[in-house]
Amino acid sequence: MNSFAQKTISITTKSNVLVLETDKDNNLLSTYIGKKLENTAEYPNIQPLDKYKPGSDDLLNKREAYIASGSLNLLEPSLSVTHGDGNKSTVLTFASVEEKQLDDNRKLTIVRLTDTKYKFDVALHYLAYFKEDVIEQWAEIKHNEKGTVVLNKYASANLTLSGRKFFLKNHYSGAVREMRSEEQQLLHGIKTIDSKLGTRTNLLHSSSFMVSIDQPATEDMGEVIAGSLEWTGNFKLDFETFDEYYLRITAGINNFSSNYTLKAGENFVTPRFVYTYSSSGKGLASRNLQNWARNYQLADGKGERLTILNNWETTYFDFNDEKLNELTKDTKKLGVDVFLLDDGWFGNKYPRNGATSGLGDWQYNKQKLKNGISSLGKEATANGVKFGIWLEPEMVNPKSELYENHPDWIIRQPERKEFYMRNQLVLDLTNPKVQDFIFKTVDDVFKEVPELAFIKWDCNSLIYNANSPTLKNQDHFYIEYIRGLNSVLEKIRKKYPKTPMMLCAGGGSRVDYAALKYFTEFWPSDNTNPFDRIFIQWEYSYYFPSIASDNHITDMGNQPIKFKTDVAMMGKLGYDVRVNELSKNDLLFSQNAVRTYNSFKDIVWHGQQYRLQDPYENKIASIAYVNDAKDQAVVFNYHVATLFTNGVILPIKLKGLDPTKKYKIEEINLYPGTKSPIDSTKVYSGDFLMKVGFNPEANSYRKSVVLKVTAL
Repeated sequence: MNSFAQKTISITTKSNVLVLETDKDNNLLSTYIGKKLENTAEYPNIQPLDKYKPGSDDLLNKREAYIASGSLNLLEPSLSVTHGDGNKSTVLTFASVEEKQLDDNRKLTIVRLTDTKYKFDVALHYLAYFKEDVIEQWAEIKHNEKGTVVLNKYASANLTLSGRKFFLKNHYSGAVREMRSEEQQLLHGIKTIDSKLGTRTNLLHSSSFMVSIDQPATEDMGEVIAGSLEWTGNFKLDFETFDEYYLRITAGINNFSSNYTLKAGENFVTPRFVYTYSSSGKGLASRNLQNWARNYQLADGKGERLTILNNWETTYFDFNDEKLNELTKDTKKLGVDVFLLDDGWFGNKYPRNGATSGLGDWQYNKQKLKNGISSLGKEATANGVKFGIWLEPEMVNPKSELYENHPDWIIRQPERKEFYMRNQLVLDLTNPKVQDFIFKTVDDVFKEVPELAFIKWDCNSLIYNANSPTLKNQDHFYIEYIRGLNSVLEKIRKKYPKTPMMLCAGGGSRVDYAALKYFTEFWPSDNTNPFDRIFIQWEYSYYFPSIASDNHITDMGNQPIKFKTDVAMMGKLGYDVRVNELSKNDLLFSQNAVRTYNSFKDIVWHGQQYRLQDPYENKIASIAYVNDAKDQAVVFNYHVATLFTNGVILPIKLKGLDPTKKYKIEEINLYPGTKSPIDSTKVYSGDFLMKVGFNPEANSYRKSVVLKVTAL
């Protein structure tokens, strides 16, 4: 057997490092992820490379950086291949490494592996974001074999963690009950979290997670990896413990019904898997991902956002020009930026007067809108507000002209009974003609309303009877659907780069960082009951920044409008209310609340987030946002006890302040006629507020309290 010079590769960020090493047989191993060392020469000493010896009871190379199947590895692989000659064995060895300094904060490391027998190559990409302590990882696969190769599995990344115990925080969902959280110890075997839904792929499970090492991490203590797969389609996350002290995380596209036939010379690029390591608990891991997202991934992540009045819960499908024109005036009266026209504005042969017809026929309904959507845009401009619109361009109702005219554009199995979810089917985005149709749908709206300021992009159906009438290889269907979707979004963004777009999918069923490259924000849930929303928004905050979370005040829930508003302010504020039916004080409060929100929204959108008190474990839930100068903060406090409580509430310890600065605390967003018990004249040191804390005086009578903390 050949012996090679062993090589150490370190992917380094501000605080952390991922160490890769080659062994004497030229295999690439993952030896360490954690806090970086002062002396980089010590990385080869982290773990002896000759631990696994032939003849021992241990399997060879269990810490390989990218596991291929069919040879010595008997654990869950990241790569399974059927070569051109039918052989299913792949042996990847180290070929070369290349480092590219992209700018003063980003460094790309490319490690090339090869199977010399088959001229089969894998390039592992590690993009390190230095200040954010974040790494994006993906693989590029190609070959020069005779004929074609079939990729049976093709994960984006393997991560191998070492520790005594491992605890997984993951999220399960359903309609109006998104992002429910559970945390469990990973014991023997494989824990798999996946999606086979085609669209709305986070409906049942989230593709974001956290793994704590040795013990469940708290907000501020413990080792934790937070990860998220950047893919809008079917995903698969495998968590496999082995040999008592190791956990392997394998993340990538779900290979369910998706064998990929790779031509010679073709480059298959997997989605990116983004992750961060924190030695100081879950809070730091969240801030790392949020900062990375705002700086690099989320569309216009460092920019501004528009507040919205949506007509859906005001009118549903029942509206006309006159009603909508009144709503544009209400938008101005309320003080928000955009009037958003929701579902029901289109369809003529099959008018969209309910969920059963018209979807796909994107011409304005001449009975409801005699002057068209262009006049609505002009009316909004005349009233000093902006105009936005709802679209669901990937879907079609069987009762539509589109269904009648283009049956070959619809995903369905031949000679099978059609199955409808919400009375609709999914259009075949693997078909370039359908891609062109969807782009034209959006483009035509802009032609009608050149001043269009907002798009709400919905997606309500899953893919049943998955089959493309035009795709030659049905094994490629699920991948080509997402490629088609991304192609459309790329084209839209190229022509309309600045228009805000909300990612909606029957609630928060399509929240991933690949989609958020094109969308400025997402709709967390159709459940807008503010009590439930505290928990939903809390869970999303582990991975996504508040600037991306659309939170609306609606009629759902019987809580007072102040409580609803305070909860919605924990993100991007919006309204879905009948403004004309608000009481005098509720309207006055709401108008003042919009102005108050505008005075601090930049802190919520761009500041550092600190979860102070968990709603699952405390009577008071509390979350804070602190600006980078640490001279301003906003603290949201919500009474979540289900039983009446008016007893002693312990002070809440703040985080993220400057211990040497002096601060005053003022309660803001008060309802008209109420007086705060908070003494805004008192002065506290940051040290005091973080070590002793402050009582917001939230209780059964004061359900929500918003505090502004200002340095003197």
